[in-house]
Amino acid sequence: MASSALIRFFLFASLLFSASFFEIYAEEAEAKEFVVTLDNSNFSDVVSKHNFIVVEFYAPWCGHCKNLAPEYEKAASVLSSHDPPITLAKVDANEESNRELATQFEIRGFPTIKILRNGGKSSQDYKGPRDADGIVDYLKKQSGPASAEIKSAEDANNLIKNVFIVGIFPKFSGEEFDSFNALAEKLRSDYDFGHTLDAKLLPRGETSVSGPVVRLFKPFDEQFVDFKDFDPAKLEKFIEASSIPIVTEFNNDPSNHVYLSKFFSSSNDKAMLFLNYTTDAADSLKSKYREVAEQYKGEGISFLIGDSESSQAALNYFGLKEDQVPVLLVQKNDRFKYVKFNVEADQIAPWVKDYMNGNVPQFIKSEPIPESNNEPVKVVVADSIQDVVYKSGKNVLLEFYSPWCGHCKKLAPTLDEVAVSYESDPDVIIAKFDATANDIADGDFEVQGYPTLYFRSASGKLVEYNGDRSKEDIINFIETNRDKTAEADTKPEDTESKPKESKPDSEAKDEL
Repeated sequence: MASSALIRFFLFASLLFSASFFEIYAEEAEAKEFVVTLDNSNFSDVVSKHNFIVVEFYAPWCGHCKNLAPEYEKAASVLSSHDPPITLAKVDANEESNRELATQFEIRGFPTIKILRNGGKSSQDYKGPRDADGIVDYLKKQSGPASAEIKSAEDANNLIKNVFIVGIFPKFSGEEFDSFNALAEKLRSDYDFGHTLDAKLLPRGETSVSGPVVRLFKPFDEQFVDFKDFDPAKLEKFIEASSIPIVTEFNNDPSNHVYLSKFFSSSNDKAMLFLNYTTDAADSLKSKYREVAEQYKGEGISFLIGDSESSQAALNYFGLKEDQVPVLLVQKNDRFKYVKFNVEADQIAPWVKDYMNGNVPQFIKSEPIPESNNEPVKVVVADSIQDVVYKSGKNVLLEFYSPWCGHCKKLAPTLDEVAVSYESDPDVIIAKFDATANDIADGDFEVQGYPTLYFRSASGKLVEYNGDRSKEDIINFIETNRDKTAEADTKPEDTESKPKESKPDSEAKDEL
């Protein structure tokens, strides 16, 4: 989940929505709704009748859903005339009666679009554009064969754009051909596939090869690479590794979005170099950085480079300053950061080597420690978490929150009430930690969504709170887990037990 938030951050500022050429369908679309409305009462019946259907899970209050709605409707109107017609549908996942559907399809944010095949027996995430013409083009490809046959050089020229995977075979049968097609079906939402009997039709690579071999074309680095192992796991790993540039460029070029997305969605550690491209040292830094990236290819670390003048938002996100550029940063597990400030070209290789050997300390971003901290709920920052939580000898309930999190805002007054109840108890601290402005040290807490609450007893016992978010339940949890003294062996006032209610969905966590 953390990974998905980082991707959204970097791509949000650079996504461009093109003007649609579907305006000619506007009047007809207004007169008739082409998007089919589904709910728990008709979902199974409708989906079971389609070999291919697209379903948007939305919430009426979601701004992104509102922006998507007219584009989705325009696309639906066009695709209704496709041969065969492609049906677009929608489900209000915020409606209580549809919550089971949202759970079934693991809906964690809005809008989420799913492509359902074979009467709903298989499901994949929609990963295409959000404008009408982009939706149409993407779904036309998705509704056809997973791999297109290349019969001519013209076919190859029309199909092979950006990253494209071609299987070259002596015949369209056999174990290797079946494995290739199965993988193409599995990965079709991420990559484009083709197959051919004649390597001479392809624009690059050895023309005499008869296969079976997989040739991956790409518009960067060595332009193409061949692979002859058709073991599904090894072939998938090859495609994943080969479809990302050795060094990904961080910029606003729309054609680069797919590579940025792959970079940030990768499970690899992520090295990022931000420098001023106009300085005298820029070429040397770029050259050395690429050498290091090539050296560590396939070793669990990916590399990205960006011009600091156009990457100010990225620097702010990581808590870095302009006077620290050139700055080399590695992010591990999409959370923990390791940084080299004002790096010089000849320092890149040894620093990355030290990082790979575990010899670089974690960089911890922190807000200033508050000069006054007199509110009932105490403010904890990265630079004070040791003193307040670990070394205070107190029983501490700590909330990890985000200022933009709706669930956190809803919980805030309840935490205030809990804190007030403990104001006369010197052994209990109720505190909060802004996890967007402060880093969490590696090994301290596992935070996958907001709000997350942990309780650390005075003796060091650490427990995550997953109960109901009522004052009474939180206090009962504290009393159950705290280390009590002789003076503090009673519950705080006004905490009589009440019958426990079931936890509503609104008390879920917001994704990172």
